[in-house]
Amino acid sequence: MDTIEIIGLVAASLTTSAFVPQVYKTWKTKSTRDISFTMYGAFLVGTILWLYYGIRHESLAIILANAITGILVVCMLLLKLRHK
Repeated sequence: MDTIEIIGLVAASLTTSAFVPQVYKTWKTKSTRDISFTMYGAFLVGTILWLYYGIRHESLAIILANAITGILVVCMLLLKLRHK
């Protein structure tokens, strides 16, 4: 694995893990009042497009980051729908 891919994996880990505290807090408090459904919906579309891009370019960092981020975003959207 080359240095640039390692940098990509570190960056992917940091940006993706940034979503975990928000998902956890929302799950624990069941408070979604301040969560924008539109923003997370648009973010999900962007994440799916980045995932496709990563697959086409065979970039492990982009694939992993966007697959995991996509799952976290879907969790947030489901929590938003569940706890209106």
